[in-house]
Formats: sequence, structure tokens, C-alpha cells
Amino acid sequence: MLMEDSVYTALQRCPLFAGMERMEIVLALNAFPCRIVDYARHEIYALAGLPLGYADIVVSGTLVCRMASLHGRPVEMTRLKKGDMVAPALLFAENGVMPVSVETDSKVRVLRMTKEDFQEMMDKNSRLRMNFIRLLSTTCLFLTKRTRMLALMTVREKVAFFLLKEARGQKSQKIVLPRSRQEIADSFGIQKYSLKRVLAEMEKEGILMVDGREITILKPEELK
Repeated sequence: MLMEDSVYTALQRCPLFAGMERMEIVLALNAFPCRIVDYARHEIYALAGLPLGYADIVVSGTLVCRMASLHGRPVEMTRLKKGDMVAPALLFAENGVMPVSVETDSKVRVLRMTKEDFQEMMDKNSRLRMNFIRLLSTTCLFLTKRTRMLALMTVREKVAFFLLKEARGQKSQKIVLPRSRQEIADSFGIQKYSLKRVLAEMEKEGILMVDGREITILKPEELK
């Protein structure tokens, strides 16, 4: 199948194809049926409780994965962006139903293969198979850390964890919030009010300086 350059650029960012040149990816995919599927903004990609039918890789746009809390509040578990594979740990699970609902946050394109073709591709390419095993391990580690944060951390600890992570990612003590306060609160499974209250408390204590979406971390040691 002949695909656009942007598709192969996205696939080179996917851990499944780690260490592979573009031509290696082309040869691996051309041996099996695959297609590009487009989704509109705010379209439902998958519903919790339904089986995962395909092996999909995001080649553009963002998918938001949400799980309902015990109180029925949606909790954002993760966002899948260019190069991310959708729910790799569920592909071959005995009861491979989606634990989360997935919605597009923008226009989204995915590269799609059937599970049977994907399995055959793994069987015939040892590098892809090893990369897939590493991807599964990384996914399990991420879910373990994510579950720990949601279940065991206090609201203040969650906010501190988030701020330090953003500071590392933006390589600065002065960070710009990448999303709205409501979206950030949803990712913690807390009320927006609780997030604003903790930020106000930290600012009053001299740990932060808040100016709209810009936050300056004055005492990073107090967040650890």
C-alpha cells in the first residue's frame, strides 16, 4: 500500500518500529493489508466495554482515553498522539474489551490492520516482535504508575507531581500549562475547584507564582 510521507514519519516515532529505517517499515507493511482511517473532531473512537477489533497506530491528531470513576466522574487516563499504538496490551487478551472510552480531541488518522494480520507480521519479523514486547512492558509500567497516582496520591501530591513533570518537559521553572485547568483536573480525577484551591495554597506559601496559564516554580524542593 502506497502511503503519504507524513504517515511514515509518524510510524518512525512509534515504538513498534524502533530502530527501523523507513524502507524497512515500508517492506514490513507492504506485505500485509493495512489502511488509513479518518475520524472527525469529537468523534467516538471506542466505548468502554466493547472489544478492541483492530491494531491501530495514530498517525495524526489526538485521542483522549477516559475511564469513569466510582462516582461516575470521567477521569482522563492518557492521550494518544502521533506514533502511539492504541491499547497494545489488549490486542491478544482473552477478554480484550476496552476499559476506557476513547474520543478524538481533533481530527485523527490511524493506520489500521486486523489483529490476524498484525500477529502474522509479528511472527515474520523478529525485530517487530521484540519491539512489541518492549511496548507491552512500557505500557504496563505506565499503567502501574498512573494507577498509583490516581489511587494513592493526595490532591496536593498530584498537583506537585504534575508541575515537576511539566518543568522537566519544558526544561524551565517557568512553565505554561499545556491544557485548561478543567482538563488537568479531569486527568487527576478531581474537581477543578480542588485544583485551583491547591494552586492558591501553594502560591500563598511562596512555592509558586501563578499568572493565568503561566506558573513559575519558586521552591521546587517543596514539591518533592
